[in-house]
Amino acid sequence: MSDNEFEVRGPHDEMLEEGGEHGGRDPFSSRIAVMTAVLATLGAIFSYQSGNTENRALIFKNEAVIHKTDAANQWAYYQSKGQKENLAELGLALSTRDPQAAAKFTADAARYKAEKEPIHAKADALEKQVLEADEQSELLVHQHHRWAQATTLIQVSIALSAITMLARSRWLLVGACGVAALGAVIGVLALCQI
Repeated sequence: MSDNEFEVRGPHDEMLEEGGEHGGRDPFSSRIAVMTAVLATLGAIFSYQSGNTENRALIFKNEAVIHKTDAANQWAYYQSKGQKENLAELGLALSTRDPQAAAKFTADAARYKAEKEPIHAKADALEKQVLEADEQSELLVHQHHRWAQATTLIQVSIALSAITMLARSRWLLVGACGVAALGAVIGVLALCQI
C-alpha cells in the first residue's frame, strides 16, 4: 500500500481472521446451516403440496357447482313436464263430452308422465355427483390445512435456527428441532390424508 492509503477493517474481516487462527471451522454453525437448508427444502415441499391440494379442492368445488346447476336445470325440466302432465289431465277432465279430445289428453298425460322418469333419474344422478365432489373438496381442504400447518411449523423452526445461530444456545437448538419434528409429523399426517 502507498502512504496515502489505509485499510478499513470491518467486523466480518476480523471474524474471518479469528476463524482462521482457531482452526477455521465452527461445527455448531455448520450443523445449524445444514439443518436450516434441509428445513428450507422440506418447507418448500410442504408449501408446494399445500398449494397443490388447495387447487385440487377448488377444482372439485367447481365441479360440484357445475353439477348442482345441471341438476337444478333437470329439476326445472322435470317440473315443466309435470305441469304439462297436469294440464293434460285438466284437459281430460274438461273434455268428457268429446271422446277424441279425451283420448288426445289421455295420451299426452301418459307421455309426459313417461318423459318425467328419465329426467328424475338424471337429476338424482347429478345430485349424487354434487355430493361426491363436495365431499372430495372437503377432504382436500382438510389436507391443505395440514400442509399449511406443517409449512408454518417448518418456517418457525427455521427462524428458531437463525436465533440459535446468533445466541449459540443449545436449548434453542432443541426447541428448533422439536418444532421441526412436529412440522414433519403434521406433514406425514397430511401425506396420509389424516
